[in-house]
Amino acid sequence: MWKYTIEVRGMMCAMCESHVNDAVRRALPVKSVRSSRAKNETVVLAEQALDEAALRAAITATGYEAGGITRQPAQKGLFGWH
Repeated sequence: MWKYTIEVRGMMCAMCESHVNDAVRRALPVKSVRSSRAKNETVVLAEQALDEAALRAAITATGYEAGGITRQPAQKGLFGWH
């Protein structure tokens, strides 16, 4: 399991977060995706390694700016994957 954290600029409301989440879900085989306008980030969990260019393209296609991407192995904890 892989965890991707993507810097996303331009999200202003919950609908913005939803647009980014939906775009990522449609474009890539992800287990979960969560966006935060307050943190300016989107966090993606995936079973397999993802194409980071495709991930960035899915976000920028929604009109938001995708910045840096970090990838790390996801850890399963008491309250789920993180």
